[in-house]
Amino acid sequence: MKVKFRYRRFDIILGILIYSSGDTAASLMLSEFSIWRLLGMMFIGGTVYAFEIPNYFRWIDYRTGGLKGMQASLLRTGLAFLYFNPLWIARHLLFIQVFSGNWGGINFNLLKLGLYSFIVNIPITFIANYAIQNKISLKWRFLASAVFSSLMVFYYALSKVLFG
Repeated sequence: MKVKFRYRRFDIILGILIYSSGDTAASLMLSEFSIWRLLGMMFIGGTVYAFEIPNYFRWIDYRTGGLKGMQASLLRTGLAFLYFNPLWIARHLLFIQVFSGNWGGINFNLLKLGLYSFIVNIPITFIANYAIQNKISLKWRFLASAVFSSLMVFYYALSKVLFG
């Protein structure tokens, strides 16, 4: 059995609404709001995130389908945890820089910020990913993950202040 990729309208709408609203709230908090950033995050949420995250979650289910109990739970959690890694965070920060027009902010420091953000946040993301992967049905995991990510976007936006 192969995992078939899907790109659903439901995920696109969720990606657009949730990722852009979380980032917009963070940008307003930091006095960095830009209509271009809002539109860019809507685009990324409805394309990149709406395609790759639900499909990765489907792959996790496929990969762990034959396992049971704690082994399955921990593997699902670990695979999700590995997906939202320092490079994912740095890429998200890169998108913010691009859509903010902050070309000077695009440098290797984003990788350092991604790494520090990831390390400091391990306990919270591990628990959240455990709940998302093991307590929420596949149909709703992207929504749950997007809501969690949109809460975390405050942390990611503040990471340049905390770790920069």
